[in-house]
Amino acid sequence: MAITIDVLNQLLNPATVRSGDEIGEHHHGDWSGVSPCAPQALLRPSSTEELCSILQLCHQHDQPVVIQGGLTGLSGGATPQTGEVAISLERLVGIEELDTESMTLTALAGTPLQTLQEAARDAGFYLPLDLGARGSCTIGGNVATNAGGTQVIRYGMTRELVLGVEAVLADGTVISSLNKMLKNNSGFDLKHLFIGSEGALGVVTKVVLRLYPHNCNTRTALVALPDYASATSLLRYCGSGLNGGMNSFELMWANYFDTVVDSVEHLQSPFAEQHPLYALIEYQDNDRDNSREIFEQALYEAIEAELVTDAVIAQSLKEAETFWNIRDGIADLLPLLGPVANLDISLPIAQIPDFLQRTESELRQTHPQLTLLVFGHIGDSNLHVCAGTGRAEDKDWISQKVLSLTGEFSGSISAEHGIGVLKKPYLGYCRTEQEIALMKTLKLALDPKQILNPGRVI
Repeated sequence: MAITIDVLNQLLNPATVRSGDEIGEHHHGDWSGVSPCAPQALLRPSSTEELCSILQLCHQHDQPVVIQGGLTGLSGGATPQTGEVAISLERLVGIEELDTESMTLTALAGTPLQTLQEAARDAGFYLPLDLGARGSCTIGGNVATNAGGTQVIRYGMTRELVLGVEAVLADGTVISSLNKMLKNNSGFDLKHLFIGSEGALGVVTKVVLRLYPHNCNTRTALVALPDYASATSLLRYCGSGLNGGMNSFELMWANYFDTVVDSVEHLQSPFAEQHPLYALIEYQDNDRDNSREIFEQALYEAIEAELVTDAVIAQSLKEAETFWNIRDGIADLLPLLGPVANLDISLPIAQIPDFLQRTESELRQTHPQLTLLVFGHIGDSNLHVCAGTGRAEDKDWISQKVLSLTGEFSGSISAEHGIGVLKKPYLGYCRTEQEIALMKTLKLALDPKQILNPGRVI
């Protein structure tokens, strides 16, 4: 039997419960654009203990809940469905500890990622998890979706940065595994049950993150490339020639790069001519004397080897930001494009050109005037495909076509944004029946009443 507002008000702290017009539209949906829906109630716990009480109550009444962090997800996982209660972690904020000896940071799940980055920097450390939504997304959401971002090729996904978690199960049971050690093989590593599970197995409330020494030098370049083979050769070369210091290798196809610089008012290409491909390379180190020389020499040798057609090295932080604004220009483009399928996939690096050729061919057979924009992290196999006709009714067909081809090429239908509700129908394209069955077994074991984020992922 679903819970009532009267019961919630009676048994919970009044400051925690909101209903009706008290619930702002912000909590009706995430960034995915999935049909917004007002939750039956909005619950805002300010502590793990309060969240325990909430979940115990919802479990007792078989009340389905949806967990909300910064609501920056793109798969619809945090958008309420009819009859659900939303649990927002927006009051579960703060840094509990920054341990300079173990180089760890322990924070509550609702804390914005940017807050953690700044705290690490102020203490002389570096938190390498970074993505465009840093000011809005929360660390709990980053963990729940195993967020990627722009520095995966050097530091890995969120999973590689998490040493410990505290999480609350569907029935209110607290699993506290706030490990701060790099080595700990004492039984099952339970944190991995919650990292990337999109809130379907438990609600992450605290996180222990690994920090790194702060790098004093950052070098950024935008380079033009003749073809994809040169791009992958350059990626390998930079991986060794830059002594392991390459943070980012962002590849942009001409269809994306040219559209951004032509359409976004404050952006322009630093090159006199157009090129087939462009790469944005970022390098960091602590070599105060030789950093610039190392970076410039690597690019010079790449030009000599004819891997790079042209290159521009940022001479200031502002110029580096301009290069990154081109890479991140999709945010400015989307409102101009109209309805499009904005897909986040991953593929074996060697398969990407064949995949793109096949994808464009099959899409244009049905929609010759289709807009197709492609960019990605590449070094970690991540590709962003934005395709559309300008008509909303074509989005589902485009998504199905691109994702089915992704499966044919042994790729993943979600590289870093999760499955949520939008990609759930396509999960079978990249996971076997046996894998999905095991996911369902885990779900039933940890959430037998299936009240946590029901209808998401599986």
